[in-house]
Amino acid sequence: MAGRRGPLPPAGTPLLAYGQGRSYGDSCLNSDGRLLLMRGLDRFLRFDADTGVLACEAGVTLGEVLALALPRGWFLAVTPGTRLATVGGAIANDVHGKNHHRNGSFGDHVRGFELLRSDGSRQWLAPGDARFAATVGGLGLTGAITWAELQLQRVSGPWMQVQSLKFDGLDEFFALSTESAESHEYTVAWVDCLAKGAALGRGHFLRANHAAPGASGQAPGAGLAMPLTPPLSLVNRLTLRPFNTLYYHRQRARRREGVQHYAPYFYPLDGIHDWNRMYGPAGFLQHQCVLPPAQAREAVRALLGEIARSGQGSFLAVLKEFGDRPAPGLMSFARPGTTLALDFPNTGAPVFALLDRLDAIVAEAGGALYPAKDARMSPAMFRAGQPGLPAFLPHIDPAFSSSFWRRVME
Repeated sequence: MAGRRGPLPPAGTPLLAYGQGRSYGDSCLNSDGRLLLMRGLDRFLRFDADTGVLACEAGVTLGEVLALALPRGWFLAVTPGTRLATVGGAIANDVHGKNHHRNGSFGDHVRGFELLRSDGSRQWLAPGDARFAATVGGLGLTGAITWAELQLQRVSGPWMQVQSLKFDGLDEFFALSTESAESHEYTVAWVDCLAKGAALGRGHFLRANHAAPGASGQAPGAGLAMPLTPPLSLVNRLTLRPFNTLYYHRQRARRREGVQHYAPYFYPLDGIHDWNRMYGPAGFLQHQCVLPPAQAREAVRALLGEIARSGQGSFLAVLKEFGDRPAPGLMSFARPGTTLALDFPNTGAPVFALLDRLDAIVAEAGGALYPAKDARMSPAMFRAGQPGLPAFLPHIDPAFSSSFWRRVME
Protein backbone atom coordinates (compact mmCIF):
# COMPACT_ATOMS: atom_id res chain seq x y z
CA MET A 1 0.00 0.00 0.00
CA ALA A 2 1.40 3.40 -0.97
CA GLY A 3 2.07 6.05 1.61
CA ARG A 4 4.65 8.01 3.51
CA ARG A 5 7.19 5.84 5.28
CA GLY A 6 7.41 6.31 9.01
CA PRO A 7 6.74 4.71 12.36
CA LEU A 8 3.53 2.82 12.89
CA PRO A 9 0.79 4.93 14.48
CA PRO A 10 0.02 4.35 18.15
CA ALA A 11 -2.60 1.71 18.92
CA GLY A 12 -6.06 3.17 18.48
CA THR A 13 -5.00 5.81 15.95
CA PRO A 14 -7.75 5.84 13.31
CA LEU A 15 -6.86 4.97 9.72
CA LEU A 16 -8.48 6.15 6.48
CA ALA A 17 -7.69 5.47 2.83
CA TYR A 18 -7.09 8.70 0.87
CA GLY A 19 -7.16 9.02 -2.91
CA GLN A 20 -7.23 12.43 -4.56
CA GLY A 21 -9.14 14.27 -1.84
CA ARG A 22 -11.85 15.44 -4.26
CA SER A 23 -14.64 15.31 -1.67
CA TYR A 24 -15.70 18.81 -0.66
CA GLY A 25 -16.09 18.12 3.04
CA ASP A 26 -14.33 16.06 5.69
CA SER A 27 -15.32 12.54 4.62
CA CYS A 28 -11.81 12.10 3.15
CA LEU A 29 -10.03 13.74 6.10
CA ASN A 30 -8.79 12.17 9.30
CA SER A 31 -7.83 14.77 11.89
CA ASP A 32 -5.44 13.32 14.49
CA GLY A 33 -5.41 10.07 12.54
CA ARG A 34 -3.37 8.44 9.79
CA LEU A 35 -4.13 8.64 6.06
CA LEU A 36 -3.22 5.74 3.78
CA LEU A 37 -2.17 7.42 0.55
CA MET A 38 -3.66 5.24 -2.18
CA ARG A 39 -2.67 7.22 -5.27
CA GLY A 40 0.46 5.09 -5.66
CA LEU A 41 -1.73 2.08 -6.46
CA ASP A 42 -2.06 3.28 -10.06
CA ARG A 43 -1.55 0.22 -12.25
CA PHE A 44 -3.87 -1.24 -14.84
CA LEU A 45 -4.04 -4.99 -14.31
CA ARG A 46 -5.96 -6.13 -17.40
CA PHE A 47 -8.41 -4.82 -19.97
CA ASP A 48 -10.58 -6.81 -22.34
CA ALA A 49 -11.26 -4.54 -25.31
CA ASP A 50 -13.94 -6.94 -26.59
CA THR A 51 -16.10 -6.92 -23.44
CA GLY A 52 -15.10 -3.63 -21.77
CA VAL A 53 -14.11 -5.30 -18.50
CA LEU A 54 -11.26 -3.41 -16.83
CA ALA A 55 -9.25 -4.40 -13.76
CA CYS A 56 -7.16 -1.68 -12.13
CA GLU A 57 -5.76 -0.64 -8.79
CA ALA A 58 -7.77 1.71 -6.60
CA GLY A 59 -5.50 4.72 -7.06
CA VAL A 60 -6.12 4.94 -10.82
CA THR A 61 -8.10 8.09 -11.65
CA LEU A 62 -11.22 8.16 -13.78
CA GLY A 63 -9.34 10.32 -16.28
CA GLU A 64 -6.68 7.64 -16.60
CA VAL A 65 -9.38 5.04 -17.20
CA LEU A 66 -10.76 7.18 -20.03
CA ALA A 67 -7.30 7.75 -21.52
CA LEU A 68 -6.88 3.97 -21.80
CA ALA A 69 -10.41 2.92 -22.71
CA LEU A 70 -11.87 5.66 -24.91
CA PRO A 71 -9.47 5.19 -27.86
CA ARG A 72 -10.55 1.54 -27.78
CA GLY A 73 -14.26 2.41 -27.90
CA TRP A 74 -15.21 2.29 -24.22
CA PHE A 75 -16.39 4.87 -21.68
CA LEU A 76 -17.21 4.93 -17.98
CA ALA A 77 -20.74 3.65 -17.44
CA VAL A 78 -21.19 6.35 -14.77
CA THR A 79 -18.99 9.38 -14.17
CA PRO A 80 -19.27 12.22 -11.66
CA GLY A 81 -18.47 15.86 -12.47
CA THR A 82 -14.71 15.37 -12.18
CA ARG A 83 -12.35 12.85 -13.78
CA LEU A 84 -9.72 13.55 -11.10
CA ALA A 85 -11.31 11.20 -8.54
CA THR A 86 -9.82 7.73 -8.05
CA VAL A 87 -11.59 4.46 -8.71
CA GLY A 88 -11.41 3.63 -4.99
CA GLY A 89 -12.93 6.99 -4.08
CA ALA A 90 -15.67 6.59 -6.68
CA ILE A 91 -16.64 3.26 -5.11
CA ALA A 92 -16.39 4.50 -1.52
CA ASN A 93 -18.71 7.40 -2.29
CA ASP A 94 -20.82 5.51 -4.87
CA VAL A 95 -20.66 8.57 -7.08
CA HIS A 96 -23.42 9.36 -9.54
CA GLY A 97 -23.62 11.27 -12.79
CA LYS A 98 -26.01 12.74 -15.32
CA ASN A 99 -27.32 9.31 -16.38
CA HIS A 100 -28.62 7.89 -13.09
CA HIS A 101 -32.07 7.44 -14.64
CA ARG A 102 -30.47 5.00 -17.12
CA ASN A 103 -27.36 3.51 -15.50
CA GLY A 104 -27.74 4.05 -11.78
CA SER A 105 -24.61 4.92 -9.78
CA PHE A 106 -20.95 3.93 -10.04
CA GLY A 107 -21.37 0.87 -7.82
CA ASP A 108 -23.87 -0.64 -10.25
CA HIS A 109 -20.98 -1.23 -12.68
CA VAL A 110 -18.40 -2.61 -10.25
CA ARG A 111 -17.98 -6.36 -10.82
CA GLY A 112 -15.96 -6.75 -7.65
CA PHE A 113 -13.02 -5.42 -5.61
CA GLU A 114 -10.44 -6.51 -3.09
CA LEU A 115 -10.85 -5.06 0.41
CA LEU A 116 -7.87 -4.94 2.77
CA ARG A 117 -8.89 -4.95 6.43
CA SER A 118 -6.79 -3.67 9.34
CA ASP A 119 -6.20 -7.23 10.57
CA GLY A 120 -4.29 -7.92 7.33
CA SER A 121 -7.01 -10.05 5.72
CA ARG A 122 -7.96 -9.52 2.10
CA GLN A 123 -11.46 -10.21 0.80
CA TRP A 124 -12.73 -10.32 -2.78
CA LEU A 125 -16.22 -8.85 -2.68
CA ALA A 126 -18.81 -8.95 -5.46
CA PRO A 127 -22.45 -7.89 -5.85
CA GLY A 128 -24.59 -9.98 -3.53
CA ASP A 129 -22.01 -9.94 -0.72
CA ALA A 130 -23.15 -8.06 2.37
CA ARG A 131 -19.79 -6.32 2.76
CA PHE A 132 -19.82 -5.30 -0.92
CA ALA A 133 -23.06 -3.42 -0.23
CA ALA A 134 -21.52 -1.88 2.89
CA THR A 135 -18.34 -0.76 1.11
CA VAL A 136 -20.07 0.77 -1.94
CA GLY A 137 -20.94 4.22 -0.62
CA GLY A 138 -19.44 3.28 2.75
CA LEU A 139 -17.13 6.34 2.90
CA GLY A 140 -13.98 4.24 3.23
CA LEU A 141 -14.93 2.94 6.66
CA THR A 142 -14.96 -0.81 5.94
CA GLY A 143 -11.27 -0.98 5.01
CA ALA A 144 -9.05 -0.05 2.05
CA ILE A 145 -10.03 -1.01 -1.49
CA THR A 146 -6.84 -2.14 -3.25
CA TRP A 147 -8.09 -2.99 -6.75
CA ALA A 148 -11.37 -3.35 -8.59
CA GLU A 149 -12.95 -4.75 -11.72
CA LEU A 150 -15.25 -2.41 -13.67
CA GLN A 151 -17.69 -2.87 -16.53
CA LEU A 152 -17.36 -0.06 -19.07
CA GLN A 153 -19.88 0.85 -21.77
CA ARG A 154 -19.36 0.88 -25.53
CA VAL A 155 -19.25 4.26 -27.32
CA SER A 156 -18.34 5.34 -30.82
CA GLY A 157 -15.94 8.11 -29.86
CA PRO A 158 -15.32 11.18 -27.68
CA TRP A 159 -18.22 13.26 -29.03
CA MET A 160 -21.59 14.06 -27.48
CA GLN A 161 -24.79 15.20 -29.19
CA VAL A 162 -26.01 17.90 -26.79
CA GLN A 163 -29.21 19.93 -26.59
CA SER A 164 -29.56 22.99 -24.35
CA LEU A 165 -33.14 24.09 -23.66
CA LYS A 166 -34.11 27.25 -21.81
CA PHE A 167 -36.92 26.82 -19.29
CA ASP A 168 -38.87 29.41 -17.36
CA GLY A 169 -39.65 27.62 -14.09
CA LEU A 170 -39.74 24.41 -12.11
CA ASP A 171 -42.87 22.99 -13.72
CA GLU A 172 -41.14 23.20 -17.08
CA PHE A 173 -37.99 21.59 -15.64
CA PHE A 174 -39.93 18.57 -14.36
CA ALA A 175 -41.77 18.24 -17.67
CA LEU A 176 -38.49 18.33 -19.61
CA SER A 177 -36.94 15.80 -17.24
CA THR A 178 -39.82 13.36 -17.74
CA GLU A 179 -39.81 13.86 -21.51
CA SER A 180 -36.02 13.45 -21.81
CA ALA A 181 -35.64 10.33 -19.66
CA GLU A 182 -36.64 8.05 -22.55
CA SER A 183 -34.80 9.83 -25.33
CA HIS A 184 -31.54 10.93 -23.70
CA GLU A 185 -29.00 9.09 -21.58
CA TYR A 186 -27.72 12.22 -19.84
CA THR A 187 -29.90 14.94 -18.33
CA VAL A 188 -29.10 17.78 -15.93
CA ALA A 189 -30.09 21.41 -15.43
CA TRP A 190 -28.48 24.64 -14.28
CA VAL A 191 -30.84 26.81 -12.23
CA ASP A 192 -30.71 30.54 -11.52
CA CYS A 193 -31.05 30.31 -7.75
CA LEU A 194 -31.38 34.09 -7.30
CA ALA A 195 -34.42 34.48 -9.57
CA LYS A 196 -37.63 35.40 -7.77
CA GLY A 197 -41.37 35.57 -8.39
CA ALA A 198 -42.50 34.29 -11.77
CA ALA A 199 -38.86 33.61 -12.74
CA LEU A 200 -38.20 31.32 -9.76
CA GLY A 201 -36.58 28.09 -10.93
CA ARG A 202 -35.67 29.25 -14.43
CA GLY A 203 -32.60 27.77 -16.04
CA HIS A 204 -31.06 25.69 -18.81
CA PHE A 205 -31.79 21.99 -19.31
CA LEU A 206 -28.92 20.02 -20.85
CA ARG A 207 -29.59 16.61 -22.34
CA ALA A 208 -27.21 14.50 -24.38
CA ASN A 209 -26.36 11.16 -25.92
CA HIS A 210 -23.07 9.79 -27.12
CA ALA A 211 -22.80 10.89 -30.74
CA ALA A 212 -23.16 8.49 -33.65
CA PRO A 213 -20.09 7.14 -35.48
CA GLY A 214 -18.48 9.74 -37.71
CA ALA A 215 -19.40 12.74 -35.56
CA SER A 216 -16.72 15.36 -35.03
CA GLY A 217 -16.33 18.75 -33.47
CA GLN A 218 -13.84 21.09 -31.88
CA ALA A 219 -11.51 19.53 -29.33
CA PRO A 220 -11.10 21.47 -26.07
CA GLY A 221 -8.02 23.61 -25.54
CA ALA A 222 -5.51 23.51 -22.73
CA GLY A 223 -7.94 25.08 -20.27
CA LEU A 224 -7.74 28.04 -17.92
CA ALA A 225 -6.30 28.42 -14.44
CA MET A 226 -6.77 30.52 -11.33
CA PRO A 227 -3.17 31.65 -10.79
CA LEU A 228 -3.64 32.82 -7.20
CA THR A 229 -6.08 32.98 -4.31
CA PRO A 230 -7.66 36.45 -4.05
CA PRO A 231 -7.91 38.01 -0.58
CA LEU A 232 -11.72 37.93 -0.82
CA SER A 233 -14.13 35.64 -2.62
CA LEU A 234 -14.84 36.62 -6.22
CA VAL A 235 -18.23 34.93 -5.76
CA ASN A 236 -20.22 37.43 -3.70
CA ARG A 237 -23.40 39.50 -3.58
CA LEU A 238 -22.00 42.00 -6.07
CA THR A 239 -21.09 39.40 -8.72
CA LEU A 240 -23.64 36.61 -8.31
CA ARG A 241 -26.83 38.29 -9.51
CA PRO A 242 -25.35 39.79 -12.70
CA PHE A 243 -23.53 36.53 -13.43
CA ASN A 244 -26.66 34.42 -13.07
CA THR A 245 -28.72 36.85 -15.14
CA LEU A 246 -26.12 36.96 -17.93
CA TYR A 247 -25.69 33.18 -17.83
CA TYR A 248 -29.41 32.60 -18.17
CA HIS A 249 -29.66 35.00 -21.13
CA ARG A 250 -26.46 33.84 -22.85
CA GLN A 251 -28.62 31.55 -24.98
CA ARG A 252 -31.21 33.58 -26.88
CA ALA A 253 -32.92 30.68 -28.64
CA ARG A 254 -35.15 28.36 -26.64
CA ARG A 255 -33.26 25.36 -28.02
CA ARG A 256 -29.68 24.96 -29.12
CA GLU A 257 -28.10 21.75 -30.38
CA GLY A 258 -24.64 20.69 -31.42
CA VAL A 259 -21.76 18.25 -31.14
CA GLN A 260 -19.52 18.71 -28.12
CA HIS A 261 -16.43 16.95 -26.82
CA TYR A 262 -17.12 14.83 -23.75
CA ALA A 263 -14.68 16.74 -21.51
CA PRO A 264 -16.47 20.12 -21.27
CA TYR A 265 -19.85 18.38 -21.09
CA PHE A 266 -18.99 16.06 -18.19
CA TYR A 267 -16.12 17.94 -16.55
CA PRO A 268 -16.49 21.71 -17.02
CA LEU A 269 -14.66 22.58 -13.80
CA ASP A 270 -11.75 20.27 -14.60
CA GLY A 271 -10.99 22.71 -17.42
CA ILE A 272 -10.27 25.49 -14.88
CA HIS A 273 -7.26 24.47 -12.83
CA ASP A 274 -7.52 25.44 -9.16
CA TRP A 275 -11.01 26.86 -9.76
CA ASN A 276 -11.75 26.68 -6.04
CA ARG A 277 -9.34 29.58 -5.48
CA MET A 278 -12.01 31.98 -6.75
CA TYR A 279 -13.75 31.57 -3.39
CA GLY A 280 -10.84 33.16 -1.55
CA PRO A 281 -9.02 31.89 1.53
CA ALA A 282 -12.24 31.01 3.40
CA GLY A 283 -13.30 28.58 0.64
CA PHE A 284 -16.83 27.41 -0.02
CA LEU A 285 -19.43 24.94 1.22
CA GLN A 286 -21.62 22.74 -0.91
CA HIS A 287 -25.15 21.76 -0.02
CA GLN A 288 -26.41 18.80 -2.04
CA CYS A 289 -29.66 17.13 -1.12
CA VAL A 290 -31.95 14.45 -2.51
CA LEU A 291 -35.71 14.85 -2.09
CA PRO A 292 -38.37 12.11 -2.34
CA PRO A 293 -40.43 12.19 -5.56
CA ALA A 294 -43.74 13.13 -3.93
CA GLN A 295 -42.23 16.10 -2.06
CA ALA A 296 -39.53 17.16 -4.54
CA ARG A 297 -41.36 19.84 -6.53
CA GLU A 298 -42.51 21.87 -3.53
CA ALA A 299 -39.31 21.30 -1.57
CA VAL A 300 -37.12 22.52 -4.45
CA ARG A 301 -39.39 25.55 -4.76
CA ALA A 302 -38.98 26.23 -1.03
CA LEU A 303 -35.20 25.82 -1.19
CA LEU A 304 -34.81 28.20 -4.13
CA GLY A 305 -37.15 30.71 -2.50
CA GLU A 306 -35.12 30.67 0.71
CA ILE A 307 -31.86 31.14 -1.21
CA ALA A 308 -33.29 34.01 -3.29
CA ARG A 309 -34.52 35.79 -0.15
CA SER A 310 -31.13 35.43 1.51
CA GLY A 311 -29.23 36.94 -1.43
CA GLN A 312 -26.47 34.35 -0.82
CA GLY A 313 -26.80 32.63 -4.15
CA SER A 314 -24.71 30.07 -5.99
CA PHE A 315 -23.61 30.23 -9.60
CA LEU A 316 -23.14 26.45 -9.54
CA ALA A 317 -26.72 25.32 -8.96
CA VAL A 318 -27.36 21.87 -10.44
CA LEU A 319 -30.78 20.20 -10.53
CA LYS A 320 -31.44 16.63 -11.65
CA GLU A 321 -33.95 13.83 -11.22
CA PHE A 322 -32.58 10.45 -10.20
CA GLY A 323 -34.08 7.24 -11.58
CA ASP A 324 -35.93 4.49 -9.74
CA ARG A 325 -33.04 2.01 -9.76
CA PRO A 326 -32.34 0.53 -6.29
CA ALA A 327 -29.05 1.71 -4.78
CA PRO A 328 -26.18 -0.83 -4.79
CA GLY A 329 -24.85 0.34 -1.42
CA LEU A 330 -26.38 0.49 2.06
CA MET A 331 -25.15 4.08 2.38
CA SER A 332 -25.55 5.20 -1.24
CA PHE A 333 -26.72 8.78 -1.63
CA ALA A 334 -28.40 8.51 -5.05
CA ARG A 335 -31.96 7.21 -4.72
CA PRO A 336 -35.33 7.88 -6.37
CA GLY A 337 -36.07 11.59 -6.21
CA THR A 338 -34.63 14.96 -7.18
CA THR A 339 -31.18 16.27 -6.26
CA LEU A 340 -30.17 19.92 -5.96
CA ALA A 341 -26.49 20.85 -5.53
CA LEU A 342 -25.33 24.37 -4.64
CA ASP A 343 -21.97 25.96 -3.83
CA PHE A 344 -21.87 28.88 -1.39
CA PRO A 345 -18.91 31.10 -0.49
CA ASN A 346 -17.96 30.69 3.13
CA THR A 347 -19.18 33.95 4.64
CA GLY A 348 -19.20 32.61 8.17
CA ALA A 349 -22.30 32.89 10.34
CA PRO A 350 -24.68 34.11 7.57
CA VAL A 351 -24.07 31.14 5.26
CA PHE A 352 -24.18 28.61 8.11
CA ALA A 353 -27.53 30.06 9.20
CA LEU A 354 -28.80 29.75 5.60
CA LEU A 355 -27.61 26.15 5.37
CA ASP A 356 -29.43 25.33 8.61
CA ARG A 357 -32.64 26.71 7.08
CA LEU A 358 -32.09 24.65 3.94
CA ASP A 359 -31.53 21.56 6.10
CA ALA A 360 -34.88 22.15 7.79
CA ILE A 361 -36.65 22.18 4.42
CA VAL A 362 -34.88 18.97 3.36
CA ALA A 363 -35.65 17.26 6.67
CA GLU A 364 -39.33 18.21 6.52
CA ALA A 365 -39.53 16.69 3.02
CA GLY A 366 -37.90 13.46 4.21
CA GLY A 367 -34.74 14.06 2.18
CA ALA A 368 -31.04 13.55 2.81
CA LEU A 369 -27.69 15.31 2.35
CA TYR A 370 -24.69 13.95 0.42
CA PRO A 371 -21.89 13.01 2.84
CA ALA A 372 -19.20 13.36 0.14
CA LYS A 373 -20.07 17.05 -0.24
CA ASP A 374 -20.76 17.90 3.40
CA ALA A 375 -18.72 19.77 6.01
CA ARG A 376 -21.30 20.66 8.62
CA MET A 377 -24.51 18.57 8.74
CA SER A 378 -25.77 17.57 12.17
CA PRO A 379 -25.74 14.00 13.51
CA ALA A 380 -29.55 14.01 13.50
CA MET A 381 -29.64 15.08 9.84
CA PHE A 382 -27.18 12.35 8.88
CA ARG A 383 -29.01 9.57 10.69
CA ALA A 384 -32.40 10.62 9.33
CA GLY A 385 -31.09 10.38 5.76
CA GLN A 386 -29.49 6.95 6.10
CA PRO A 387 -32.07 4.16 6.45
CA GLY A 388 -29.34 1.59 5.78
CA LEU A 389 -27.19 2.75 8.71
CA PRO A 390 -28.09 -0.09 11.15
CA ALA A 391 -27.16 -2.75 8.57
CA PHE A 392 -23.95 -0.87 7.72
CA LEU A 393 -22.51 -0.49 11.22
CA PRO A 394 -21.42 -4.14 11.74
CA HIS A 395 -19.18 -3.97 8.65
CA ILE A 396 -17.05 -1.01 9.77
CA ASP A 397 -13.39 -1.88 10.22
CA PRO A 398 -12.67 -1.06 13.89
CA ALA A 399 -9.39 0.67 12.96
CA PHE A 400 -10.96 2.94 10.30
CA SER A 401 -12.62 6.28 10.90
CA SER A 402 -12.74 9.82 9.48
CA SER A 403 -13.29 13.37 10.62
CA PHE A 404 -16.76 13.21 9.09
CA TRP A 405 -17.66 9.96 10.84
CA ARG A 406 -16.57 11.20 14.24
CA ARG A 407 -18.50 14.42 13.69
CA VAL A 408 -21.82 12.75 12.86
CA MET A 409 -21.58 9.60 15.00
CA GLU A 410 -19.48 10.21 18.09
